Amino acid sequence: MASFISAQSFVKLVFFISMCQICLATRKLNELVQDNQLLKYHNGPLLSGKISVNLIWYGKFEPSQRAIVSDFVTSLSSSSLSHESQPSVATWWKLTEKYYHLTHSQKRRRSSLSLPLGKQILDETYSLGKSLTTEQIVQLASKGDQSNAINVVLTSSDVTVEGFCMSKCGTHGSSSSTKSGHVKGKNYKFAYIWVGNSEAQCPGQCAWPFHQPIYGPQAPALVAPNNDVGLDGMVINLASLLAGTVTNPFGNGYFQGSAEAPLEAASACPGVYGKGAYPGYAGNLLVDPTTGASYNAHGANGRRYLLPALYDPSTSTCSTLV
Repeated sequence: MASFISAQSFVKLVFFISMCQICLATRKLNELVQDNQLLKYHNGPLLSGKISVNLIWYGKFEPSQRAIVSDFVTSLSSSSLSHESQPSVATWWKLTEKYYHLTHSQKRRRSSLSLPLGKQILDETYSLGKSLTTEQIVQLASKGDQSNAINVVLTSSDVTVEGFCMSKCGTHGSSSSTKSGHVKGKNYKFAYIWVGNSEAQCPGQCAWPFHQPIYGPQAPALVAPNNDVGLDGMVINLASLLAGTVTNPFGNGYFQGSAEAPLEAASACPGVYGKGAYPGYAGNLLVDPTTGASYNAHGANGRRYLLPALYDPSTSTCSTLV
């Protein structure tokens, strides 16, 4: 299974300016909701227990850039933020628990998922070159732990990846373990994610709304909360793919449509970040009075992030933090 954040689909869905197209898309979404088919459960397992998120950095990243992502992962389970630091990343992530509540076979484990930050692996020498295939992404992902882990491959802005910018901004999937030592030779699968830094290649597709779109109304881009268009865009895509990974890790969890290109917990709500969002407009967001940066979530170490809306299976709506 290879679920993905589609750059092409994202542009089409978010930046349509024809009212007929917008109405058609809305009607189709409403029909899906009325039929109670949006994000259908396909009876497969969801991730549960303590699942480490390992970060595999491929290419050149500054320490300050790596900190943006590692702080985001830490923020998923951070409960130490003050009341003034709400809404938070942890509050956003908590919505995924609703998928567990609806999964009868996992009711006893519905609140047991935790995602601590695991290992960080650096590959600054481009060991596989600067042009990667899907198979090579899986090869890189296999460098992380292959039990109770999500291995996240992050490629730098000078690395091209098969399909990047043309059809996707990132992917998630699963692969059979290549490491020995598992109990009785059992065949284990591990979950992986890949996200590319689009700043130099396609920021209008994969880092919107921090860059003007390549299509549609050319409204001013929003100021990125961590002052890095590429990395703040990567956080958006990573957040979306993490939600898809835990609720549809092996291609038989929660999704709608084709298993090869499914709608999942976040991709079912494209381009929605705050209330009042519509194609080409991210919604009403919080704005830092000093920097002018737009965000909707507070994180660890004083970070601020912009996170996508998640589909709420209990209300059949896209849920936003602000």
